[in-house]
Amino acid sequence: MLLGAAAGVTLMLAASGAVAGPLDAPGYTKAFACSACHGPGGNSRAEATPVLAGMPAWYFKKAIEDYASGRRPSAEMEPFAKMVKQQGVDDVAGYFAGQPRERATTKVDRAAADRGRGAAAACAACHGDDGRGSEARGVPSLAGQPAGYLKNQMLLFKTEKRSPGDAALTQVKAVMKPLDDATLADLAAYYASLGR
Repeated sequence: MLLGAAAGVTLMLAASGAVAGPLDAPGYTKAFACSACHGPGGNSRAEATPVLAGMPAWYFKKAIEDYASGRRPSAEMEPFAKMVKQQGVDDVAGYFAGQPRERATTKVDRAAADRGRGAAAACAACHGDDGRGSEARGVPSLAGQPAGYLKNQMLLFKTEKRSPGDAALTQVKAVMKPLDDATLADLAAYYASLGR
């Protein structure tokens, strides 16, 4: 009797859509493989892996195109980017854009973040005071991304290994070149701390 009542409630909830979750969202089946590295719903828990949850579709699609074409070299991401394009980049981008970003569980070094705030003036010219970027200018958000990922990307810019030959990124690379690794770590901590 109790088992029958539980089954009835489950069917009733399913019929009303009350049990829908991130696995039911449009695009999930095409985005599923991404969760192995980027976490459920794109909420990465790894310091070296970016959060995709809540990422604007325009930037997700640009990144996928850059990885797939080899403009943004990555032996890990190129095959997955090609797969995403084949499966339907609009669906995958829409899925991640619609996922709520969870609060990060990793700790940010507050002293490093404070130092990074002071060093971020040059970055704010494009990424804004809040680190949220600008779609109109094609500038992505840095706020709340893992510090390890941010530092690695800055190092790639500094050494001309991130998007080599991309004229649109010349200014970013010029800003990164004179910065020492400690300052890059401070900047990464600062942007990781935003939105937490």
